[in-house]
Amino acid sequence: VFGFFMSMILYPLFGNWAWGGGWLSQLGVNFGFGHGYVDFAGSGVVHAVGGFCALAGAIVLGPRIGKYNADGSVNPIPAHHVPMALLGAFILAFGWFGFNAGSTLGLSGGGLSRAAIVAVVTMLAGAGGAVSASIFLVLRTHRPDPTMVANGMLAGLVAITAPSGFVSAPVGFLIGVIAGLLVCVSVDILDRFKIDDPVGAVSVHGVGGTFGVICVGIFADGTALFGGSWNGVPGAVKGILYGDSGQLIAQLIGVGTLIVWAFGLSYVFFKILDKVMGLRVTEQAELDGLDIPETGIMGYPSFPSTD
Repeated sequence: VFGFFMSMILYPLFGNWAWGGGWLSQLGVNFGFGHGYVDFAGSGVVHAVGGFCALAGAIVLGPRIGKYNADGSVNPIPAHHVPMALLGAFILAFGWFGFNAGSTLGLSGGGLSRAAIVAVVTMLAGAGGAVSASIFLVLRTHRPDPTMVANGMLAGLVAITAPSGFVSAPVGFLIGVIAGLLVCVSVDILDRFKIDDPVGAVSVHGVGGTFGVICVGIFADGTALFGGSWNGVPGAVKGILYGDSGQLIAQLIGVGTLIVWAFGLSYVFFKILDKVMGLRVTEQAELDGLDIPETGIMGYPSFPSTD
């Protein structure tokens, strides 16, 4: 039900505001804020919107049984198959080359040869996120948790999605490094507020996506010429470090809008859905797992049942 609501209302409306000639994209033409809201491949439109929808859902749903103790301490609930989780992360990383580089919508003419640079920047940002998350974890726990290293890589990829068409390779790596640190800190902050996010979706996509959108307003260097204009404003996109403070203002307006839109509307929707249909299974079903209640067979027969 939520998937239908998001795909029919939440995502397409914000996508229109940002990519379809809507009011966010026209902040430059109408108010002089840089080139308007710029999001090359969707750090905000795709990732941050999804991340803040996830935050709303996690708050309304509540934490899993046994996740938090009365004193606020956290009981980790590990993934059932870490190698499979890492395989999924690497498949995602491979897909990002099409996701970002393909967002040039062409490979020649009109500055579209930038696709090759976008691919390199994307790879370096993912690597930077994995490296910084690894170092952070080793310094804190003396061991690099593979699942969090994967999240660091994904956070780097999410963060570079918006600025990938406008920054150089070294800056792409730097953005990934910062995103890898942000995701580690964000996971801890959510746990302090007892917001249970089993796979770190809010931290990877919400926080990483928001950071990526802001990065356009900071690091865009003005070297990318996609047909000589963007969002109807002539010239190349430049961030505040390269002389255009208005671009950062446009990006911040976009961030504020997507948080209010995605989180606010999702929170209301989940609250209504909880009252009408209910969001949570019974306590016994949660403890046993949803294999039998949902499908009638055990997904993992070797796991003992609580019954």
